[in-house]
Amino acid sequence: MAAKIEVFLKKQLMSSEGNLTVWIFAGEPSGDTYGARLAQELWSQASGLRIEGMGGANMRRAGVEILVDSSDLAVVGLAEVLKNIFLFRRIFHWLRSEALRKRPAAVILIDYPGFNLRFAAAMAAAGIPVVYYVSPQVWAWGRKRIDKIARYVDKMLVLFPFEVDVFNHTELDVEFVGHPLLEILEEIREPEIVRDERAVLLLPGSRENEIKRLLPDMLAACGLLAQRRPDLKFIVSLHCEELIGSVEREIARARESSLKLPELLVESGRTRYWLQKAAVGMAATGTVTMEAAILGLPLVAAYRVHPLTYRIARRLVKVDYLAMPNLILDRKVFEELVQHRLEPRAL
Repeated sequence: MAAKIEVFLKKQLMSSEGNLTVWIFAGEPSGDTYGARLAQELWSQASGLRIEGMGGANMRRAGVEILVDSSDLAVVGLAEVLKNIFLFRRIFHWLRSEALRKRPAAVILIDYPGFNLRFAAAMAAAGIPVVYYVSPQVWAWGRKRIDKIARYVDKMLVLFPFEVDVFNHTELDVEFVGHPLLEILEEIREPEIVRDERAVLLLPGSRENEIKRLLPDMLAACGLLAQRRPDLKFIVSLHCEELIGSVEREIARARESSLKLPELLVESGRTRYWLQKAAVGMAATGTVTMEAAILGLPLVAAYRVHPLTYRIARRLVKVDYLAMPNLILDRKVFEELVQHRLEPRAL
């Protein structure tokens, strides 16, 4: 995949008067993972490249010079975005001014459409080439945006074959490159791990507001399961250590409300181990459902957003499923419990 971007970048680098700087923008944990891998692969193709951008811990560890830390920017839903609108605007205007000052050879945007599509438009207006890696899911919502994307973006790299057809009526250069998780998870797969038939994995999301909205029902479901099977073990696995405090507060709140909870192991940074070790799971809909499908963990996908966000989304989203494995296969691989259907007994 990096080689395909590098072929595109070579033309830009040759015409950029010696500027060997490329920007990568990722606003969510999954994008941060892909951005880190992309940076490493780009350096293997062009060692003199300077890579800056917006990202999190993974991109920083990979050696990307982080201009904006995206750790606090991963919010979902209209109501949540409105709460942070002034922060987003400050970051957007500062990055745009920096781009105009530094004029990177190209900007590579990873998913995160609410921010990145606006930035693509700003870069197009400034004459800075834009590569979009991980297409916004315009086939599920916002088909009216397809023509705009085609105007702003110079190269689109998509993860799924059917996404190429979405842009067929445009002149946008679109290429299917496959899903990076297939390679990433194959590298970390440990065949010697034996599943523990007593282990139940809880994956309440990578954002604090997801934990507040999903974890209480997951904890109550654990209480019900423990009554039926006292031998079960429950693990809460998190993307980063910073979320442990939020989880512990929700657990303490649940215990204070007289909910009989079993013991829970709370960990961060070991999700992929537990995806291979646990017997079943409950997870926020998101990239982790793809990881579970690839690594073979059956789970229930759950989600809840602000009621206003949900009402608007029902009008805009034109798909039958939210979990990506269900969308890809167009059938229910994982049960989905969304909004009012999300409650402990259903879980």
